[in-house]
Amino acid sequence: MADVQVKLSALWVCLMLTYLLGDVVRIFAGDFKPGEISGQAMSQPMLLGIAVLMLIPIIMVFLTLVLPNPVNRWANIVLAIGLLLFNLVGLPGYPGAYDKFLIVVSLGFNVLTVWYAWRWV
Repeated sequence: MADVQVKLSALWVCLMLTYLLGDVVRIFAGDFKPGEISGQAMSQPMLLGIAVLMLIPIIMVFLTLVLPNPVNRWANIVLAIGLLLFNLVGLPGYPGAYDKFLIVVSLGFNVLTVWYAWRWV
């Protein structure tokens, strides 16, 4: 059976790919306007915030494999819960059924991350 660190790292990869899939489908569906989010022009600070937010799963893929256990466990729990809450707040703002579906899938990955990290001894 795979080590918990490998499972957690794989869950972060799955989460990031789900986020990217949503972005790609949104582009093909035409459900976006370049340079805007929810009708608001994107600023440099907004783009930086998005970049930082999207880097969390990418960085966690690596950190999950190298951090010592107590720090690793809590980093996975705290960051997965943080992203879960962020996505729950944003869920009503997505118009497409595919968006809602992919957000629910990502919430499932967050729940699994918390569950595996919580049970990790």
